[in-house]
Amino acid sequence: MKNPKLSREVVAKATIDTYFYNVVRRFAVWMEGFKKMLNKLIKILVVPAVALSLSACGINSVPTAEENAKAKWADVESTYQRRADLIPNLVETVKGFATQEQDTLTAVVEARAKATSIQLSADDLGDAAKVQEFAAAQGALSQGLGRLMATVEAYPELKSNQNFLALQSQLEGTENRINVARRDYNEAVREYNTTIRTFPDIIGAKIIHGAEPMEPFAATTEGADEAPEVSF
Repeated sequence: MKNPKLSREVVAKATIDTYFYNVVRRFAVWMEGFKKMLNKLIKILVVPAVALSLSACGINSVPTAEENAKAKWADVESTYQRRADLIPNLVETVKGFATQEQDTLTAVVEARAKATSIQLSADDLGDAAKVQEFAAAQGALSQGLGRLMATVEAYPELKSNQNFLALQSQLEGTENRINVARRDYNEAVREYNTTIRTFPDIIGAKIIHGAEPMEPFAATTEGADEAPEVSF
């Protein structure tokens, strides 16, 4: 015959065990839900905070400033190339009237050849020697054009020639665009150099991008930063 007291104890123990099992199981389910909620909260709060911190450290501002400076340099190159393209026709037109100015014409042709032979890519903008070499060659060409235009004053027929007048107008416009492009490039370089040298952007510039300063475009000879006078 079974002991009633023992049966009650077994039942009570089984009930308690079931209760604690259910408590533990519910707690485990709750913890799983809490972990999922915590992960979502991290994504909502922490990830944007990290992105904001990286942005504040120049992860975006440095390459943006760099690409802007390179784009402005492309404008400088384009305007100088436009000038170089005008010179052959200009020389031929002047030659037809100013036969005694052969030395001046030859100097312009040689200066153009040297200027167009020196290429300065956007990746070379941090190389001071290359930037100065390019600037010197373009400055020498500007001076040669200035001397050529000064000789035109002695040739009234040339001054009234329609082809020359058209080339003169195009050259004048190109020289003005060169000055604007050069100024815009120098301003973009100034902004870029300031960005990579100041906190907090300097962190991203040095650690993430390995950014180096760029060289501004400055005249290397007196008067080379001024457009040659082409109006009469």
